Amino acid sequence: MPETPEELYERVKDSLRMPPVDEWDTFPFDGEMTPRTLLPPVEQEKPRQGEGGIECRRCTASDDEYIWTSERWRLLALGPSGLPVVVMLEPRAHFGEPGDLPDVLAAELGVLLARTERAIRSIGDIGRVHVCRWGDGGEHLHWWFMARPARTPQLIGSFAAIWDDILPPVPQEIWRENVDAVVAALEE
Repeated sequence: MPETPEELYERVKDSLRMPPVDEWDTFPFDGEMTPRTLLPPVEQEKPRQGEGGIECRRCTASDDEYIWTSERWRLLALGPSGLPVVVMLEPRAHFGEPGDLPDVLAAELGVLLARTERAIRSIGDIGRVHVCRWGDGGEHLHWWFMARPARTPQLIGSFAAIWDDILPPVPQEIWRENVDAVVAALEE
């Protein structure tokens, strides 16, 4: 039988540990850190923005907010931010989880994940493209693509998303060129 959130909380609340991240070259902070106190489970999670497709900002967004669109998919550029480019791929239709996608969209998704990643690498001097899915803020299904600069090993791995917030934004004109390169590659 799986552990309930309450059982997990009781088991771990007094034994949190600080992982040795300060020893990792990729850790973006210096100085002593300690984990926050783990709060007990809530009775019910707050609804995500757009829950059930109601008042969903992504569903009502106009195509002109996106850098690329197709019949069933749209690509949104975020930024400029600290990384060369960060975009989000989302279906036009409202789905909350990857498992909710009909098979035809799930099959298209696989192709689009690869196409989008290749398009971002076409910018040049991109070390890796991190493809991530977090869905705790908004329910409308989306995938993040975060371009990590080449030859910058301190920015590798899961901390790339944090470095994106720490680094000063890419100058507007360079960011625009990066976005335009992604769009051009997707339209080939």
